Amino acid sequence: MKRKSSAVKKSGFQLFLASLPLLIAVFIFSYLPLYGWAYAFFDYHAGMNLKDCTFVGLKFFKSMVDNPISRGEILRVLKNTFGISSLNILTSVVPAIFAILLMEIKSKPIRSTVQTLTTLPNFISWVLVYSVAWSIFSVEDGFLNRFLMSINAIDTQLNFLASSKHVWLTMTGYTLWKTLGWNMIMYIAAITSIDAEQYEAAKVDGANRYQCMWHITVPGILPTYFVLLLLSIANFL
Repeated sequence: MKRKSSAVKKSGFQLFLASLPLLIAVFIFSYLPLYGWAYAFFDYHAGMNLKDCTFVGLKFFKSMVDNPISRGEILRVLKNTFGISSLNILTSVVPAIFAILLMEIKSKPIRSTVQTLTTLPNFISWVLVYSVAWSIFSVEDGFLNRFLMSINAIDTQLNFLASSKHVWLTMTGYTLWKTLGWNMIMYIAAITSIDAEQYEAAKVDGANRYQCMWHITVPGILPTYFVLLLLSIANFL
């Protein structure tokens, strides 16, 4: 009994040591910079020590709110943040649907190819994402404008990137395209963890493919979906 307890403690200590570098990195890069918040409450001037600066409390925040121009900018930023984040939360179900449909493809080469192509955007930077968007939607030589002009669908080139009417949808589309494959991996892992005997028993009872998807696959990935949904909401807040 003592040996077992000692082995458990040793294993726990080893796990702690393994996670220690990550904990240190999180503290240095995520929590230590929070000290910078203190500068917002002082009349700070570059080169001065913070303790030598005058404490002004919420003075600068109050001046921002009292200024009609800055207040309007703050409200505009909050509106865009809430709007785009809400659309991202609403579209969080798309990777789950895509993963379910992908797992229904019987051809492994096709399935692997689709999964690879949808996962690759996750590993490119947002700068490259916007570069791709520029090459597609640009006014001068964008693919979409050239295509629409070639089929005489439009007479003048459209400035998709400068339009403020659909910016929420375009930003949501960029995010969905970039993160689709990565989120889909988690749902595929959840689907593969479902007991295969459930599908076999359902087929014996006469269930078709769509009934198996609705009554077995969907309930099986719901825990994963809700975890990712909560993470999305936490990121939004």
